[in-house]
Amino acid sequence: MSASTAIPADERLAAYNANIAAADRNPALSPETGKTMSKTTLFRFGAGFLVFGLLWMSGLAIVSAVLLTKHLQSIFGPDVEGLTGVINACTAVASLVSNLLFGTLSDRSRSKWGRRTPFIVLGAILGGATLFLTGMVTNAAAITVIYCLCMFGLNAMIAPLVAMISDRIPMNVRGTMSAFFGAGQTCGAPIGTLIGSAFILNPFPGFILAGVLMFLGGVVAVIIVPKESSADFLPKDEGKATDVLKSFIPPKFSTAHDFYKAFAGRLCMLLSYQMITVYQLLIFQKYIGLDDKAAGAAMATMSLITMIVSLGGSVVADPISDVIGRRKLPVVAASVLFAIGMAMPWIMPTTMGMFLYAGIAGLGYGVYSSVDQALNVDVLPNKEEAGKDLGVLNLATTLGQMLGPVLMSVITITLGYAAAFPISIVFALLGCVFIMMIKGVK
Repeated sequence: MSASTAIPADERLAAYNANIAAADRNPALSPETGKTMSKTTLFRFGAGFLVFGLLWMSGLAIVSAVLLTKHLQSIFGPDVEGLTGVINACTAVASLVSNLLFGTLSDRSRSKWGRRTPFIVLGAILGGATLFLTGMVTNAAAITVIYCLCMFGLNAMIAPLVAMISDRIPMNVRGTMSAFFGAGQTCGAPIGTLIGSAFILNPFPGFILAGVLMFLGGVVAVIIVPKESSADFLPKDEGKATDVLKSFIPPKFSTAHDFYKAFAGRLCMLLSYQMITVYQLLIFQKYIGLDDKAAGAAMATMSLITMIVSLGGSVVADPISDVIGRRKLPVVAASVLFAIGMAMPWIMPTTMGMFLYAGIAGLGYGVYSSVDQALNVDVLPNKEEAGKDLGVLNLATTLGQMLGPVLMSVITITLGYAAAFPISIVFALLGCVFIMMIKGVK
């Protein structure tokens, strides 16, 4: 029996509540311990968030940005825009449900291994195995179902890990920790695209690597991040099944205006982002006019550009946000920068136009993804339901993932690829409007 579990449950609960109250009064204190956090502990959290985002996003991008499209083309022919939109819509619905599900279940968990850790480990196993299997089947329905299961595994990792920012990180460094989380994802996406482009003519080993990276994301993060305290002392919910279902209900709009403005802002931005990201290979093939080999090389170069600028933007933005005490300004500036980058391939439908998009929009998205997560934590209406409420906010991401490809498939089929860029710009700028409307966060 550990020293902590030897302490009576009521004393541990009282200390838990006192730590949260102390952190509410002093933003430099951890809500987990009620004390300041050492540099070593902060480093471990930052490294864990960074590695997690880097690994899972790299694995997913190998498949979502490159190999899934190529796999579908090898089975159904070159015109897979509609099928790509349908598959991504289904998987985004799965993400929408699973993000809220695992955020809420981890809030209610009373495991001796902590509220969040068991979900992260199990999610890593499910996500890694199913991401690999996505490339091993040739039936459209089977591909869709397996890819949906992958989203369940992925969100079983993401929702609890994001909730740790609220559970365990002091308010005054949440922006910095969010920057590590965002940096991992923003760098992982171009790295995954770069890796995927190397396997464009031989997808099988690429799917293996993708599954391994997804699995390692959750496992390595749990190893690096300081061990989570047991949650077995927290009061168990003795309510009925209907009470459990009620716990999934999002916050009331009347008491959480800023929360829903942040939701709308993220939805618009992610919809804009996903419209182009999921269709990169098809854009190079059908809008720019490259063959598979040239498209793979161009995507590799584009990925390197995006990785460099995204890393710079995400690493610098959130520490600056913490210092100046502002979240909205960096998010709005990043969205505008993203929109400017989106205009480049619209004005110049060439490989160079896409490279300029990668550089300008990549920088904007790097800044956005790091600061936006900190803003989301700041607008939470109830810290005790952080997992659920962050899950609701992350639904904006999954809705963007769902609607972006669906909208893109409709646009490309009816209006052509050129029309997609100005429409994407409109959504990015609309997201700025919602963020500027937030009143409770500077």
